[in-house]
Parts: sequence; structure tokens; C-alpha cells
Amino acid sequence: MRRRGCHNYMLMENSSTTLGTHGLIRKHEFVRVIIQCLDSLGYRKSASFLESESGISYKSLDFEMLKSQILCGNWDGCTDTLNEIKVKDEIRASALFIVFEQCLLECLNHGNDAMALAILRKVVSALRLGKDKAHSLAQSILSLRDTEFGKMDDNIVQESRKKLLVELEKLLPPPIMLPERRLEHLVETAVSAQIDSCMYHNTLGAVSIYEDHCCGRDQIPTETIQVLEEGKLMLQHTLRSHQNPVSFVAWSPDDTKLLTCGNAEVLKLWDVETGTCRHTFRDHGFIVSSCAWFPDSKRLVCGSSDPEKGIRMWDCHGNEIKAWRGMRMPKILDLAVTPDGENLISIFLDKELRILNIVTNSERVISEKHPITSLSISGDGKFFIVNLNSQEIHMWDVAGKWDMPLKYMGHKQDQYVIRSCFGGLNSAFIASGSENSQVYIWNRHNPKPIEILSGHSKTVNCVSWNPKRPQMLASASDDNTIRIWGPGPSKKMQMQPEKLK
Repeated sequence: MRRRGCHNYMLMENSSTTLGTHGLIRKHEFVRVIIQCLDSLGYRKSASFLESESGISYKSLDFEMLKSQILCGNWDGCTDTLNEIKVKDEIRASALFIVFEQCLLECLNHGNDAMALAILRKVVSALRLGKDKAHSLAQSILSLRDTEFGKMDDNIVQESRKKLLVELEKLLPPPIMLPERRLEHLVETAVSAQIDSCMYHNTLGAVSIYEDHCCGRDQIPTETIQVLEEGKLMLQHTLRSHQNPVSFVAWSPDDTKLLTCGNAEVLKLWDVETGTCRHTFRDHGFIVSSCAWFPDSKRLVCGSSDPEKGIRMWDCHGNEIKAWRGMRMPKILDLAVTPDGENLISIFLDKELRILNIVTNSERVISEKHPITSLSISGDGKFFIVNLNSQEIHMWDVAGKWDMPLKYMGHKQDQYVIRSCFGGLNSAFIASGSENSQVYIWNRHNPKPIEILSGHSKTVNCVSWNPKRPQMLASASDDNTIRIWGPGPSKKMQMQPEKLK
């Protein structure tokens, strides 16, 4: 009977009946996957009816045979079945190991130590276990015998056998068993591929599978919803202490503190709520050029524009934690810390980047052909972008797996410092200002901009994408205004200006 059943089963698996316009889907596999899906969703009667009507079983004949043998404790039959099915030797060995283990435990439970020892010898011989592994297995099983397995009644034994079946389901490959939730995985993969190819996708949550997914431009900021300019804003604090113009500021991740760098001057730490200066960082002519926060908002780093002064790490009380000095740390133009706090990325010598792992102290240097003016790190800390005065933005991976960067073009930058940023859901977009008074937005997978936003009248030198609201973007310009950008008309009701405090 088993040979006839196996023959019929193999005929079904080799059936040439296909589905789909391109004939790429085998009908019997498709039905099997549907039956599995119905079963996993709890529609077991429907799954059973479909099995009966189609003549196709969700679980293969080989596995049904194993199930019957295991539940009735026919360990010799189970071993024979596993030895007959076509699987890789390493999978067969793993399956036989957990079967022998269950058999051995049940022998011990019944007090049949001699049988258990015989089985253990059989396992060592059949699976060619090393001496250490065999000894470890014997010790672990004997210790279990002294605890719970000496008290197993028939119900517990049956539950243990069912757990063994679950392990075999995960272990045995197709077509003997199907991977868990196969249909859900296939659909989710198709949906994910559509989302990845969607230039405007920018929302969390489920998407409809009734039709192919495609977002419109109303998912990203494309229209000015508020203009912030002098005379229309409520002044909170005026921070006075620097002797020279302020060239750089950095908000702490918890939004309670602010760092300011005076041009060729010192670094100051401010309390955002009170507007008071909490500390001034001074160290024998250390001229600060840029600064960045660690994710805990308790530590900060700053780079010096003075060659050989290097980079310093401080706590908020002004205590130096670490320093990188010397010839290997020339003039620092800009720096940033990854969100996990492990990597420090800095621009030095105009055309070079250094990625320093603070934990391992390993480093990597990237050279560009044109001067770098600024850098920004993605929200997940896996990528960073640099602005070049060659009118390109380059994206590199922090891990160092890429030999070449991804490039983004279309904006204008050849005279001034322009600061770009990642933004949107999962940092899927890149935004940048431009010397032609416009804001440019790219999808990370496309080198050409998907949107060009007009509104400013002079150079847009900085942009910042709201990390909490993926459809909100701010841009700052030499026209003395800050523009808040939001989505198009169909999304305006979700982004009322009076809520943008």
C-alpha cells in the first residue's frame, strides 16, 4: 500500500498542470498551499473538504506515515521511513537524532535502562556521533530521567510525541512538508516587492491586496503649509554668550539640550527649557567646527577645525571621556554618530571620510574625488549621505559592503554648504536644498529627483525631515524664512497648520 501511495503521490508532485497566464504555477502545489493556509487560519473543516474534493493532501504521504508511526510509538518503522525518504544526509541525520532521543527518553520513563543503552549505541553508530557528543547526550538524558521523565504518564508522552512532530514539520523540506504559512509568505513577498518599487510609499500599516500597490505623490511633502519668518513667531529664548557668529547647532535626541558652535570659537551647552548656558567647553585653543550627540543625550563629540586637535568626547558636565588626536586626525569639517552609538563618522581633509567604530576602535577611510561639505546618517544607522560641491549626493553603507556609492543628482551646489537629510518611513527618501532656491526630494532607489519644491527666493541651505511625522519636511533659506512642507490636497486635513507647534 505504501509503495502504491508513494507512486500516486509522486505522480501528483510531477503533474504538468499549471496555472497563471505564464504557466509558472503548478496546480497541485497551489492547492496544497491553500489547504495549509486554511488550516493555519483555523478553517480546518474547509481545509479537509478541499483535500477531499481535490484529492490533494496538505501533508505528504511520507509525513502522514511518520505521524502514525510516532503517535503509536513505532520507532523502528519511523526510522525506516526516514531512511527511505529523499532528503539531504544532514537533514536525515538531524531528524533521526530527535526521533532516537524521544525513543530513548520513553525507554527511561518505563525503566528499561538496557533498551535505552542499546538505543544510545544505535544512535552513536548510525549517526556517527563523536565521543564527546554521545557522552553529553547520555548525561543530559540521564539527568532528565532523575527529574521529570520518571513521572510521565500516557498523556504527557502523547504531548511529547506531538512536539516531536512539530519539530519534524520544521525540519523536513518540501515537498515532504511545506514551510510554515507559505501562502502568507508568498503574498507578503509580492506586496513588499510592490512597496519597494513604489516611489512614493510613505505610510505604516497594511496595504490592500485587492489591487497592485501604487502610492501617489500625496504621500510625501510637496506643498508649503506654513512659512516661519521673523515677526510671526513667538520668541522663546535669546541665547547670548558667543563672541562670534554661530556656525553650527545640534539638538539632543531627547530635545532637552542644545549645542552651539561659535565660528572659530568654543562649544556651548544650553538648557532648552530655561535658555541658560549649562556649560562652556574650553580646552587650550580647541576651535570647534562641528558637534554631534550620542543617542543617550548624555555624551557628545566635537571636531576641531585646527589640524591635530582632532575629536573630543565629553559628558554634559565637561568631563573628557575620550579623545582622538594627532596626525591621523587632521582638520574636521563635519561629524555624526550612528543611532546605536557605535560608529563615529567624520569628514576630514575635504575629500575623505573616516568611519570609526568606537567599540572595536577599527576604522575605514572613504575617499571622494570632490570636496565634501556635509554628511547625514539614516534613521536606522545603516547608511549615510554626503553632499559634494560637484552637484552630487553620494550614499554609502556604514558596514562597508559597498565598493561604490549610490548617486543622486539634479540639484545645484558649487559655492555654498548645503545640508541634506534622510526622511520619510524607514528613511526611504533623501531631501536636499539647492543654490537655485528649490528643495529636491529623491527616493533612495532612484538617482533622479521625484519632486522639486518651489517657494523660497534664495539658496536653500538646510533641510530637516520630521522624524515622528514622515509627511512633514522643513527647509531653511537665505531668504530668512523656514518653510514647513506637507502632503498634497488629499492629505491636507491630516496636517493642519495650527497643529504644527
